[in-house]
Amino acid sequence: MPTPAAGAARHDPYAALRLPDFRRYLLARISLTLATRIMGLVIGWQIFKLTNDPLALGLIGLAEAVPSIGVSLYAGHVADSVNRKNIIVATVGGLLLCATALWLLASPAGLQLLARDAFYTLPLYGVIFVSGIARGFMGPATFSFMPQLLPDREHLANAITWNSTTWQAASVLGPAIGGYLIAHLGIANAYLTATGLLVVALGLFASIAPRPLPAPVGAKEDLKTSVLSGIRFIWGNQLILAAISLDLFAVLFGGAVALLPIFAVDILKVGAAGLGHLEAAPAVGSVLTATLLTYFPLYRHAGRKLLWAVAGFGVATIGFALSTNIWLSLGLLFLTGVFDSVSVIVRSTLLHTFTPEHIKGRVSAVNNIFIGSSNEIGSFESGAVAKLMGTVASVVFGGTMTIVVVGLTALKANKLRQLDLTPVKE
Repeated sequence: MPTPAAGAARHDPYAALRLPDFRRYLLARISLTLATRIMGLVIGWQIFKLTNDPLALGLIGLAEAVPSIGVSLYAGHVADSVNRKNIIVATVGGLLLCATALWLLASPAGLQLLARDAFYTLPLYGVIFVSGIARGFMGPATFSFMPQLLPDREHLANAITWNSTTWQAASVLGPAIGGYLIAHLGIANAYLTATGLLVVALGLFASIAPRPLPAPVGAKEDLKTSVLSGIRFIWGNQLILAAISLDLFAVLFGGAVALLPIFAVDILKVGAAGLGHLEAAPAVGSVLTATLLTYFPLYRHAGRKLLWAVAGFGVATIGFALSTNIWLSLGLLFLTGVFDSVSVIVRSTLLHTFTPEHIKGRVSAVNNIFIGSSNEIGSFESGAVAKLMGTVASVVFGGTMTIVVVGLTALKANKLRQLDLTPVKE
């Protein structure tokens, strides 16, 4: 286990940013995230305007999650077998084609086509389905490619924090930009903006020097063994299994975000404008925390901090459920973002640190399945329990179960309790 290095140099919060290829990677990820967030907001708006059916909105997530999860294990195998930069360039190119298709479907001719079709939203769901396949292959490739841009492990934690910080910031800005574009320039121009951002991302990714694949360890594996090796590695590693499980159950049970419209209208009585603030509060907490952690990284007692962060997420979720004051509710949602950011960064650092380079794609694929499925199932769980128990009771139940899971993990996963990520000077 990593231990403090004697005479280690003073922490440099900008160490990873001094690497030209990492800067290109980061700018590409920002452009990519802005584009996909804009597309996500705009297509939701377009489908709702075409159908006026809330169920049609729910099908958007399903149309993307099913193909993404379906290809994940094979995508992990590909990420560990094929040049990772080439996979990233190909998948961004696929998303660029999707954005172009959405732009054409939002043009006057495209809208006439949709209006004539008895299943007028089917082309839109088709584009979403294809984008889900692209994202399924992109996740393992980007996760495993990023460490290859670093000269040594001393840059890893700093790079992960910058990667998380910029992703969170782009995730906040993307929907805001998308909403502005819809209001002032129209749906077609919003898609055109996303298309332009994807062109920028594609150019930046293409400009990064390719890296050779890490050498495989052991005998060459057949396809089935290779595809399943990510599952076997995680199942046999208490640290990674415990960290991923914590995130899985926190999202599964602590899904208050799925019920925010009900809180905004029926409990806090702040309407649509207040709903926007409620949805932004966790993201703001995440961005600010991730930025702070670039200067004060979570090296010492990282496992304990992860456990406390997930427990804090549960407590803040319960507090939000019981609050009837908009300012207190905003503050508690902000805290859920703070705790979630700590959890994400510690878990990402742990995954990168303890996963051998030659199977990072396959391990990342399993992680994506955990996270992707927990988001979708968590929204369903929140809605189903809310229907049976009521909205407030549902969120209180979810927060309580999150705390219970933390307690059980702390008792069983002693290696996670003792985890220390203090970097070793190489």
